[in-house]
Amino acid sequence: MARTASKGVELVEDAPLNAEVLLAQHNQVAVLNEEQETRVRAVAEQLGYQLPADCTDPDLIQRDIAANMRRSVEACLEVGRGLVVLKTACDHGQFLPRLEVLGIEHSVAKRFIQSATKFACLGGNAALTKAIGNQSKLFEMLVLDDEEIQELELTGQTGELSLDDVATMSVKELRKALRETRQDKEAQGRVLADKNARIDELATRLAKQPLIQVPTPDEAAKKLRQEVIGIAFEAEADISGKLREAFATMAVHTEETGTDHRKFQSGLVRQLERLLNDLRAEFQLPDSADGDDLDFFQQQDT
Repeated sequence: MARTASKGVELVEDAPLNAEVLLAQHNQVAVLNEEQETRVRAVAEQLGYQLPADCTDPDLIQRDIAANMRRSVEACLEVGRGLVVLKTACDHGQFLPRLEVLGIEHSVAKRFIQSATKFACLGGNAALTKAIGNQSKLFEMLVLDDEEIQELELTGQTGELSLDDVATMSVKELRKALRETRQDKEAQGRVLADKNARIDELATRLAKQPLIQVPTPDEAAKKLRQEVIGIAFEAEADISGKLREAFATMAVHTEETGTDHRKFQSGLVRQLERLLNDLRAEFQLPDSADGDDLDFFQQQDT
């Protein structure tokens, strides 16, 4: 059977390159690279991470991390700082593969990063950094609040935990001490929360109670006069009641026996008059000629 001749393939000419488009694309890449480098440097400066060779290349940062993983606690903190910067320097999806190259599990990397963030305020010669001593203790210390870490660094003590404790305890002992410190703080927090709740409850009750009304001067004067009138009523009752009754008994005695008690009674009356005159003089009370004043006790609203 004879072969059928195949058709020839037509060649299409390449589209002409547009120099302006290429230049625009190049400039866009340059801008993106510059923005990326700016972000990396900003993160490094914020954490206090020294970029290797002052370069933002992820390969160099990765090698620097690997070297620091074999060193001291400060180097562990530097690993954490480097990981934060590396994550910033990597393109999307490239950070985890680099962790695999470094042999760092993602959960461990997170603890390095947490350490670098939490202990960012400590310098390389910090007493707390020296007291911690190793990576295991460093990770245990992550349970402390920022305030507790600063207090431990500045004063050498936070709660029952001291720098000497951190330096001399084993990892297991340190874990137990930190757990007890956390429990004590939580207990104090509950006590404070209960106290605040009681204060809020009291404030709510007080807010619902009516405000105490302060009496006006006229109201205060009226109340005071009513109290004094009560005392005057008692004195008047004693004179017009008990004393009058006693005088009447003495009068009967005079009729029966002929004994004259009037001088004695007059002396008592003068004594009472002297007491009343002394009151008038002491408090400079005016002499009143108004007959209505004789019935003053009936004028309680005055």
